[in-house]
Amino acid sequence: MGRPTTKTDLLNAATAGYEKMNALIASLTEKELATPFDFSKDEKKKEAHWRRDRNLRDILIHLYEWHQLLLNWVQSNQNGDSKPFIPEPYNWKTYGDMNIKFWEKHQDTTLEEAKKMLEKSHKDVVSLAETFSNEELFTKGTYQWVGKSTLGSYFISDTSSHYDWAIKKLKAHIKNCKST
Repeated sequence: MGRPTTKTDLLNAATAGYEKMNALIASLTEKELATPFDFSKDEKKKEAHWRRDRNLRDILIHLYEWHQLLLNWVQSNQNGDSKPFIPEPYNWKTYGDMNIKFWEKHQDTTLEEAKKMLEKSHKDVVSLAETFSNEELFTKGTYQWVGKSTLGSYFISDTSSHYDWAIKKLKAHIKNCKST
């Protein structure tokens, strides 16, 4: 399935991606859950997130915090309080630093708490997406605060695309566990 271009496709992709990710999580063995993530031996995995996230909780919290960004951004702008998607002092060039702050913030969050937080935030994001029409989600220029993109592209990035990212990372971890 390609990148969603309609509200129906967006909602279906968000739900399917979330369910696929949770099915993979449910299949993790005790060893896979207990083994810290370590991608240092793979030279292809150079992006900062390969070093940042050290366990399943870290991935779930990352997804949760990005859901919060979307929820807060939409709510603020709908209420007339103009805010960028990435909150100050960060921007699209420095959001990696923001991700590290999210990671630091949740080092005392348990895996069970992270699962519950993500479950709620996923539902909140899907519910919010449902409140918009297809045109509001996929017509450029509908909302000035969205810029040159579409509102739907932000929902896709924060749901199905981000769930694909998590699945890829979890599969890489599973592969590492099997090779040791």
